[in-house]
Amino acid sequence: MTQTQPAEPTSGARGRFITLEGGEGVGKSTNLAFVVDALEARGIEVVQTREPGGTPRAEAIRELLLASSDEPLDSDAELLLVFAARAQHLAQRIRPALERGAWVVSDRFTDATFAYQGGGRGLPFERIVQLERLVQGELTPDLTLLLDMPLDAAERRLAGRLDRTGTRKDRFEQERRDFFERVRLAYLARAEQAPQRMVRIDADASLEEVQRRITRVLDERVAQWT
Repeated sequence: MTQTQPAEPTSGARGRFITLEGGEGVGKSTNLAFVVDALEARGIEVVQTREPGGTPRAEAIRELLLASSDEPLDSDAELLLVFAARAQHLAQRIRPALERGAWVVSDRFTDATFAYQGGGRGLPFERIVQLERLVQGELTPDLTLLLDMPLDAAERRLAGRLDRTGTRKDRFEQERRDFFERVRLAYLARAEQAPQRMVRIDADASLEEVQRRITRVLDERVAQWT
C-alpha cells in the first residue's frame, strides 16, 4: 500500500500546535490517535505527545506526580513539578518540532493546569499565569479540543477502562467527586474565555459522532492554515 508522504513545510513556516483536553474518562487517548491519523492522512508531519511527560526527564516527573505515596504532595510543589516537566517538554520536543514545520498534537497542556491545579486544587490562577509566562512566553496552542461530558458518564467510562486494563487509579483519579466538578467547571470557563482557540466537543455522544465533530473542526482549521 502506498503511504502518503509528509508535506514539505513552507520555508520558515512554523508548525501548528493542537491539544486535547478534558477530565478523566472522556476519551482523550482514543480521539488523540484519531486526530493524529486524520492529519497524517493529509500528508502532515505530526509529533504526538502528552503532558505531563513527552521526554524521558519529563516522564520521570510525571511518575512523581501520578504515584500515590504516604507523603502528601504539597499543592505548590505539584504546580512547580507540572511546569518543570513542561519546560523540559517545550525545550526538547515541542519547540523543535514546531520550528521545523511539524504539527504537534498533545494530550493536555496548560489548560489542564488551570483546570486541575487552579480549579481542582484551588490555587490562585494568577500564580499559574505567572509560571505560564515564564515557561512558555508567547507560545499557546493554535487549537484545543475540549472533550466534555457529565461526571456520571465519565466515571462509568473510567471504571470500565480500569476494569479492562486491570490498572489502579493514579493519584489524580483517586480524588473526590467535588474535585472533578471543579476541574470541569474550570475547563468550561477557559473555553468561554477563548472561544476561537478552544472548541468544546460533547464527548457523551457516540464515538462516531464525536469523531465526526472533530473532523469538521479539523477540516475548517486545516483549510485556514494551509
